[in-house]
This record gives sequence, C-alpha cells and structure tokens, in this order.
Amino acid sequence: MNMLLGSRSVNGFQKLNKINEGTYGIVYRARDEKTKEIVALKKIKMKEDKYEEEYGFPLTSLREINILLSCNHPSIVNVKEVVVGGKNDSDVYMVMEHLEHDLKCLMERKKQPFSTSEVKCLMLQLLEGVHYLHTNWIIHRDLKPSNLLMNNSGELKICDFGMARQYGSPIKPYTQMVITQWYRPPELLLGAKQYSTAVDMWSIGCIMAELLSQKPLFPGKTELDQLQKIFAVLGTPNESIWPGFSSLPNAKAKFPTQSYNLLRKKFPAISFVGGQILSERGFDLLNGLLTLDPEKRLTVEEALNHSWFHEVPLPKAQDFMPTFPPRR
Repeated sequence: MNMLLGSRSVNGFQKLNKINEGTYGIVYRARDEKTKEIVALKKIKMKEDKYEEEYGFPLTSLREINILLSCNHPSIVNVKEVVVGGKNDSDVYMVMEHLEHDLKCLMERKKQPFSTSEVKCLMLQLLEGVHYLHTNWIIHRDLKPSNLLMNNSGELKICDFGMARQYGSPIKPYTQMVITQWYRPPELLLGAKQYSTAVDMWSIGCIMAELLSQKPLFPGKTELDQLQKIFAVLGTPNESIWPGFSSLPNAKAKFPTQSYNLLRKKFPAISFVGGQILSERGFDLLNGLLTLDPEKRLTVEEALNHSWFHEVPLPKAQDFMPTFPPRR
C-alpha cells in the first residue's frame, strides 16, 4: 500500500454517472474539481479473500494498476493517477482518461456494420496496442469489444487489464479461466495451462469477424458448446493439423466431425444480398488469426504487416471516422 501514500482523495472528483460495472470494479464518469476535466473513475472492488485480506489489496487490481501505470501508448487507456477514499471510505480508485464509447455498445447502436476502411482503421489501432503489450511481455487475456474504448476523434484504446499479466520465457503454467468465453481460444477451452501471446491473437480474430458482421462469431452457451461452434466453422482438429491436440485435458470429449474450414462461407468475396464482403487478403488475415493451432496462429507483428492493410480500400484516417452521440 506504500504506492498510495500521498495520493489525492476521491473527494476531489464529482461523480456524474455510472458507466459500467464489471468483475473487478465499478466505473464512473466524473469531473476533476481541480482541472474540470472529465475522467473515468474506476472503483476497485475489495474482495473477501484470505490472500487479499492478508495483503490488504486485491491481487488482480494490483496487477492492473502496475501494468497500466507502466504503459504509455496511444492505443492503451491512460491511467492518470490512483486516488483513495475519504475519511470513512477505504476504497481505492483509478483515474483514467474518459472515452465516450465502447465498441460493443457502438455496434449494438449502429444500423450498418463498419465499412471495410473503418474496420481497417480500428484493427490497426488494436494491433498496434497489442504489439506494444506483447513487446513489453504483457498478455491482456480479455480482449473483446466491450474492453475497447473509442472517442469521437476516431481513437481506439484498450482498457480493463484486470486479467492481464506479465509473462516470461520459458512459459510457465497459468490459469485457463481467462478471456470471456466467446473470445476464448480453443487451447484454453481444451484445458491448456501453458500458453502465451497467441491467446490474445485469437480474441483479435473474433473481434475482426464481429466488426465485419456486427455479430459475435462464436456465441457459445457453455464451454463445450463454444468448442462445438468453433469446430463447426473451422473444422474439427486432429494431430495432423494441430500436433499435441489429443494430449490436452479436455480433448477426450466427443466432438462432431467437421472435416472442412467453412469460415469463407461466413465472409464471402462476393455478396448478392448487399452484405459485407471480404477480399482474399482480408480472409487470409482473418483465417490466420483464427488458426486452431496456437503455434501456427499469426503473431501480432505478422498481422500488423499484413498486405490487407495496403490494398484498396485503404484504412480510413482517424479524423474521418464516424462520430456518435455520447451515451449518458
């Protein structure tokens, strides 16, 4: 708790409204009384846990604060400071820059999907942010549209680092209970405990698909249903296409045999009904991100340098991205 010594009081902020409530905290829209700046104020949940009682602070929140305070990148939400509660308030708050929207809400409000050039603009920013994280030995472990913020200047920023962690080499065993189910890669669903940055790349593939179609690609009801939905589109894995697959803890389950990758049917090159289309290069990128074998999945460097971003239509400039009325 030494890092909180000398911190400002939350009483220096006027809470305007609640923005969101998640597993690891409540987020308010607030005004800094000193600077009059609008900020996001994240109240950290103090869980009743023996380990956390002993050390006095939630481990996940400690990780999140440390990681975000160490990050400095345009595509990662900026934490300005950490503040503490008033006299009778033992809570701790993160003061972050405020962005008007999250991508999930925007997609729910939009009548039409983002255009190809707009998807490219958003994907580049997401990949640049993840490249910064991976270069600095950080796995986010919960990339999804609701954790991607956007403002009316066309900027996209990654937020919510409650599941993020620093990793090293060699890779150590980690919990597989990370990443929201619809964006969780097959190796984690199958019980893998040794994993690395490839788990984030799968989530990015799911986000790309959702940006193009405006609906989740694999909306499974349970973990087993999630795997079945994945295999129904990408094919059921075996040792020849995914070496080591059969040794994963949950691979013994019986899955319907699907021999072919049917992803292209969902994202055709030509549409006769006016739906979203995806060029050969675009499909190559999406298919590379949604590769079942994590060892063969595209890395963030490979995705960033993909030729899809250099073909017409080119990525839209941030200044020309659509704007949306803020939600209050």
